[in-house]
Amino acid sequence: MRALRILLITAVVLGGLFVVADRLAVNYAESEAAERIRTAQAQAGSADVSIEGFPFLTQVLGKELDRVDVTLTGVEATAGGRRVRVTEMKAALRDVRLEDNFSRAVAASADGTARISYADLGAASSEDVTVGYGGNGKVKVTGSVEIPLLGKVTRSVLSSVSLAGDDTIRVRADKVPGEGLPGVEERVRERTDFDRQVGGLPAGLKLRKVEATPEGVVVTVTGKDVVLTG
Repeated sequence: MRALRILLITAVVLGGLFVVADRLAVNYAESEAAERIRTAQAQAGSADVSIEGFPFLTQVLGKELDRVDVTLTGVEATAGGRRVRVTEMKAALRDVRLEDNFSRAVAASADGTARISYADLGAASSEDVTVGYGGNGKVKVTGSVEIPLLGKVTRSVLSSVSLAGDDTIRVRADKVPGEGLPGVEERVRERTDFDRQVGGLPAGLKLRKVEATPEGVVVTVTGKDVVLTG
């Protein structure tokens, strides 16, 4: 009986040590992965990585992680000749393969959301405009133009936001106030209508859906064989 008790105590102690070692290893791996992703993904302001599943060490030995959650903030990239900033991106990556001596990680599938604030969306437009939430899933765009004989004309329009392809957000005014005046609609639309590519996301992620919310433009992203690092 004494020997059995000692064996049970030893097993509990060893199990506890294994759990501690496993959690230390996963914390270190999360920190290292976050730093690599931050520097790799178009100068992200910050990155946070959470590796799910237990035990972590056996996943590493098998060179495949069940799930990795990634949050990137302030991702900046140049697309279409202009700098575009993704305010925040959150993605869940599944069946992540560890390749090339652990220097490369590729997720079999991924899904998540990317949010672009209205300030960042306005800064990414090609014109001097102010962008905000217009309510009811619309974007409000305000800009000024010079019209012959009329002088400076300022218009605020409610615009629909949509996707053009896998990587471009499109903003188009539903209607231009005063569009019956000659030349007004064309000049105002030159200011308020624009397309912008969204770059800087992990390779393999594509834009699938976009909607305007009070917090900004939120884009649903999905992908296969998504490259985290390497």
